[in-house]
Amino acid sequence: MDQVAFIVWRESVEALLVVGILYTWLRASPEGRRGMPWLWGGVAAGLLLAVALALVFMGVSTWLSDTGQEWFQAIMALVACGLVVQMVMWMKKNGPTLKSELVSGASANLQRNNWWGLLVLVMIAVAREGSETVVFLWGTILAGAQQNQAWMLAAAGVGGFLLALLTFYILQLGGKVITWRRFFQITEILLLLLAGSLLMNGIDHLVSLEAIPTWVDPVWDTGAVLDDSSGIGKVLADFAGYRAMPSLMHVIVFALYWLAIGLLHRWSRPAATRLMVATHG
Repeated sequence: MDQVAFIVWRESVEALLVVGILYTWLRASPEGRRGMPWLWGGVAAGLLLAVALALVFMGVSTWLSDTGQEWFQAIMALVACGLVVQMVMWMKKNGPTLKSELVSGASANLQRNNWWGLLVLVMIAVAREGSETVVFLWGTILAGAQQNQAWMLAAAGVGGFLLALLTFYILQLGGKVITWRRFFQITEILLLLLAGSLLMNGIDHLVSLEAIPTWVDPVWDTGAVLDDSSGIGKVLADFAGYRAMPSLMHVIVFALYWLAIGLLHRWSRPAATRLMVATHG
């Protein structure tokens, strides 16, 4: 449930940021106000694309056998992990220039009186966040539906969206509570932890399918100290991939994941920053 609320919250805030930037820019001039219907049309079209993707996934999952669904959930968890990491690195690289790029793109469309271009720009931005949300949450939603928890998942999603609206309002106050930069720094860390959890879920499914070996199972057992099925241990399992009784495969993959994250973080730094770090050790 917590994963659902968090993902919907974070992705909704990012979509609201894009829409909010364009809304503020369009509202600032009489010419821009003519594009308001196209802005909201782009939002609606983006949401429809995300819903269509969800329906496709729903249809695919109903056609699959039990083994097929196990493979589907494994693949979705691994794809979601990759998308989370890609999104974090993309925002790290493009976040500082996102506003100027959006405004320049919208301005070019306005000068050409090309409102369809504005609609497509917004549609792609909203559909991107919506489709990522569908991919991230599909395995969780499918498991919850099997446990008759669909209404709880829906409530968590609604709660996450309402929290996103509140967060967006607070951030729009001008940094009196928390700045956009600090918000993205904090959520980047949380998203990378969540990506690690998705990776471990994918490995769980592959081990269950006997598609990969465990080698040693378990390597250790910390269940007596921190059980991963309840309390804080369950939260760490859901958000950070903690396992009380991991196999050697889990340990190796988890270590390689964080090593890769460290390398990607280093490579994503501006060239001047990398040179300074290398010079001063």
